[in-house]
Amino acid sequence: MKKVSNKILAAIGFLIVVPVLAIQVYANVSSNSQAKTLEGFYDNDAITVDEDLVSCTLSNGTESECFRITVDVSGGNTDLETGPWCPQNISDTADTSGIWLDGGKVHDVDGEFVKNLATFYKDDKWQLYNPKTGKIRVTDSKTACLAAARPDVDPEYNNYCVQCLPEYVEEGTSITYLIPAEPQVMAKSEAVNPQSGVGVAFNGVKIEAPAPVDAILAAHTIAPFDDCGGHVNTHVGYHYHAVTDCTEEANSKHSHDDGVEHTHGHATAIGYAMDGYKLYGPKNADGSAPQNLDACNGHVTSDAGYHYHVNDPSENQILSCFTAEPGCTVEGDSTACNVERMPPPQDCKEGEDSCVAGNRPLPPECESVGDVDACMKEHKPPQRK
Repeated sequence: MKKVSNKILAAIGFLIVVPVLAIQVYANVSSNSQAKTLEGFYDNDAITVDEDLVSCTLSNGTESECFRITVDVSGGNTDLETGPWCPQNISDTADTSGIWLDGGKVHDVDGEFVKNLATFYKDDKWQLYNPKTGKIRVTDSKTACLAAARPDVDPEYNNYCVQCLPEYVEEGTSITYLIPAEPQVMAKSEAVNPQSGVGVAFNGVKIEAPAPVDAILAAHTIAPFDDCGGHVNTHVGYHYHAVTDCTEEANSKHSHDDGVEHTHGHATAIGYAMDGYKLYGPKNADGSAPQNLDACNGHVTSDAGYHYHVNDPSENQILSCFTAEPGCTVEGDSTACNVERMPPPQDCKEGEDSCVAGNRPLPPECESVGDVDACMKEHKPPQRK
């Protein structure tokens, strides 16, 4: 297997009592705000950072000041090395394919893995390859990508290895992020919104919410990530669903050395979360696990202040929640998050171990409609058995 890294403000009132531990953590968080500059970060021709902070409205309605970061995701990020994803034949090795996250492990999607999917998932309906030739069915056009990568997979593309290529993204497509320059700590943590995601890496790649694995597997498809934990869709381009050694290396050259990870053996900084706190890798430089993390995987150190450590890549969840009020992604010159739009419904039953609230992305048909919930119900994919 290729090497991949392993793994509130206190308030008392109206009979609400906040646990002591949370009080201690959030008291520290509130005293560690970020510097109001991104100088030395996001050094990439595809990225534009507004020279001045903009007055903004955060996702819960708080008025603040934000960095506005715009990223060309249609091919302008020329230094990104992406792929490979799907093997072409069951004889292909790990060097020509990507990875898959399941069962708390990172798996190489080599030819042998594809060959044994029926055994792996204990379901004899899996058959992604031609038994006579060993050739694997792979989406090989933009049309196939759009049909197979949506939540309600086109039945024609059941039993496919799904990969979308960067060139499928329409020229001129960009994403604009509003990220608070000074984090606004909340009394209660908030789950990551799949529409805006976790944050933006220093190389301009979007750091996403969990991949909708149930919808993918229900159609007997695999949509591998490359070794850096990323793959492509036509709306946000190449994006991360996991952070690996490769991800950290790819981002280290797009940020100045803040003295934390090298001087004190700290993990590598990879980007900023949507709430304005910095994101670091899952392990320290010596391979040890960061200590005293709160429920959102954050902690305070004397040199870095409050910051997050992302989850191990095997978890298919880079970060589960924010301690401060998140910003959002917006269109055009907007400086306000849509505080009325709710996250889409989840695609799993409460109580299931794999159930993550709000883990379903909006299909293209539901992105510009008034009644998002009704549209999502209409396009709801089949449940995984």
